[in-house]
Amino acid sequence: MSPDFFGALALTLRLAGVTTLLLLITGLPLAHWINRFHGWFGIGLEAVLGLPLVLPPTVLGYYLLVAFAPNQILGTVWHQLFRSSLAFSFPGLVLGSYIYSLPFAVQPFQAALRSVSRSVLEAGAMEATRQQVFIFIHLPLAWRGVLLGATLAFAHTIGEFGVVLMIGGNIPGKTRTASIALFDEVQKLNYPEANQYAITLLLVAAVLLACSVVLTRRGG
Repeated sequence: MSPDFFGALALTLRLAGVTTLLLLITGLPLAHWINRFHGWFGIGLEAVLGLPLVLPPTVLGYYLLVAFAPNQILGTVWHQLFRSSLAFSFPGLVLGSYIYSLPFAVQPFQAALRSVSRSVLEAGAMEATRQQVFIFIHLPLAWRGVLLGATLAFAHTIGEFGVVLMIGGNIPGKTRTASIALFDEVQKLNYPEANQYAITLLLVAAVLLACSVVLTRRGG
């Protein structure tokens, strides 16, 4: 296996890890907040949040690339703060992966939080603040679903292609993830190297899927 292989794999795992961590930090409060809304407003929120589930990845990647441009608000603010471009950079990949994987994490988070008995939460609220109830009672009781959402988000980020290609390109050591490297090796007809990427991604996906099945069955 070449150094490029390990570099692309390390970048992929780093991207998936950072994205999943951000989804845990922000996705859990977001899921809890959305669960509090009912009726058309709540339905609208969930529909907007779920757009990445149905949008072609290249379409989402294209609009993110446009938003990251230096002449757009997001791209301009980023350049002024960090003196670098958001497009074709690792932070750009993280932001794009975060948006693309958000529903894959938040929807399991919502289901897990909803599964906790309301009577338990109401009893806890008699002795603690709302924030304390969420952190020390709600989350611990919903931990299987939370872990499931994190696992799905991690797996989804590992296999991303269209979004990362559109906003990151194929820069070795910077934006060249394993899925992009696989496509690149196939384009060069280098099938032995492509097979290494494919088998590795397949094994990682199988392990993560097995973990998801275990969490789902035991949670049920």
